[in-house]
Amino acid sequence: MKRTLTILCLLIGFALQAQQKETAFTSGEWFKFRIHYGFINASYATLEVKDEYLNGKSVYHVVGKGKTTGFASWFFKVDDNYESYFDKETGQPYKFIRKIDEGGHTKDIEIDFNYKKQKALVNNKKHNTKKEYNIEKDVQDMVSAFYYLRNNYDVSDIKEGEEIVLNMFFDKENFKFKLKFLGRENKRTKFGKVPCLIFRPYVQAGRVFKENESLTLWVSDDENKIPISIKAKLMVGSLKADLDAFKGLKHPFKIIVD
Repeated sequence: MKRTLTILCLLIGFALQAQQKETAFTSGEWFKFRIHYGFINASYATLEVKDEYLNGKSVYHVVGKGKTTGFASWFFKVDDNYESYFDKETGQPYKFIRKIDEGGHTKDIEIDFNYKKQKALVNNKKHNTKKEYNIEKDVQDMVSAFYYLRNNYDVSDIKEGEEIVLNMFFDKENFKFKLKFLGRENKRTKFGKVPCLIFRPYVQAGRVFKENESLTLWVSDDENKIPISIKAKLMVGSLKADLDAFKGLKHPFKIIVD
């Protein structure tokens, strides 16, 4: 009887452990987005999750790329590269890379996070400078934050108006990133109707966005929690990004067939 109870307890323990380690994504996940600026098909962007080793540790390496195409590249050329290396268990970022060219506005920044010192070393390659900044223990970068939320935020009981707050470090600043839940919607896409969660990320008004409530995000209401669509009001015009292709999802993609 004791042996049976011991085996039962071990099985329950393994089951709970497996449940805790269940994630929304895995290596090989890839998204492609079509981006429209007004009525112009302005560019495409991709997001890809890879397995990588950083300083001897197995991590996720997410690479995000965006580039203008066709007619749009004649009047506003964009060539952006964002990368994040983060812990497979905790989601903590170890390294963040931002190398962009947006109509001649360029940045080339590499950030290394040191949690023992609670510091971020910002290497500005464009200006050949290095400087350390204090960080929070549970800090995220702008790429790792999305994957962290997918794995760690339970949306089963989320209420309209509820806000999610994360500690974010971007370029050389610590700030509170806020995301407000607006509700649910069955959104029509090229794949069919997709049950979605709708969020309002609060962004900084100024050079790019018209106001701090300029952005709306639709995320699939399933175990994947993948980005389906983004709409933004810009200082000049508007922008819309829609999921155009995907592969390597860990869970079934929920679609409502008419």
